[in-house]
Amino acid sequence: MSFFKHETAIVETQAIGDGTRVWAFSHILPGARVGGDCNICDHVFIENDVVIGDRVTVKCGVQLWDGVRIEDDVFIGPNAAFTNDMFPRSRQRPEEFLRTTVKRGASIGANATILPGLVIGERAMIGAGAVLTHDAPPNAILVGNPARITGYAGLKHLAAPAGQPAREVGSYPTDVRGVTLHRLPLIDDLRGQLSFAEMERHVPFAVKRYFLVFGVASERIRGEHAHRTLHQFLVCVHGRCHVMADDGVNRQEFILDSPATAVHLPPMVWGVQYKHSADAVLLVLASDYYDAADYIRDYAEFQALRGRAPGPEGVR
Repeated sequence: MSFFKHETAIVETQAIGDGTRVWAFSHILPGARVGGDCNICDHVFIENDVVIGDRVTVKCGVQLWDGVRIEDDVFIGPNAAFTNDMFPRSRQRPEEFLRTTVKRGASIGANATILPGLVIGERAMIGAGAVLTHDAPPNAILVGNPARITGYAGLKHLAAPAGQPAREVGSYPTDVRGVTLHRLPLIDDLRGQLSFAEMERHVPFAVKRYFLVFGVASERIRGEHAHRTLHQFLVCVHGRCHVMADDGVNRQEFILDSPATAVHLPPMVWGVQYKHSADAVLLVLASDYYDAADYIRDYAEFQALRGRAPGPEGVR
């Protein structure tokens, strides 16, 4: 054998890669496929219709049921629970189990529960004890029951530009290529407050469309895509929301909590909006009319188009 098997382990499959280690009291059924250099710890059960990539760590007490797909470099913590049937009944087997996919480089914490049919994106982090009820976006950090996004892996938080007051009107570069933070004019007097922007002065493109995003439940996220040619200018005109921008190398978070703060997202930047307050109203100015073909909704496709195939750290 080109892999290690503890004397108490039961390994019925022939499809196990070089360098994999299967430890005490684990059981792998005949139809399973396990890649190379994996670490299958004590008391792990792997059913038939399971595919595991290379360099995967499965800690003690995990069961991987039919329909689970684990890509390369994934970490699965102790006693994480996978499911594959939304309405299980004793001795009533569905014709086909739901497919659950854990993408390259993702991590799942101890005692997390993964509902069936979900996709956990590249480099996502599912916290210990979380109950995942929806797909996890690439690089997202999710905790709680039900699991909610609390941040993104590798995220940089924006500080005030060096040598500039936090509210001085102007446009400031960020760590994400092409993305700029804008401080808009804010007039405050006895009559109240007023903020404004002038097209092609404060807003760096001609505007052909606008839309409003509001009534977003706090656990939901918006965006999760890039545009091929479209520019967007985001202003939270009421309430508060967070914007994550990703150019395939750098990720940065911006807090929009004033009508005098805006973010410009140029083409070929992956954008996500999340952590909406209950009263949040997000105004988005767009450089062109709606075109479904302009959207890039798959993060792996986005990385490929930017010329950066995912590696062990998720990006290059």
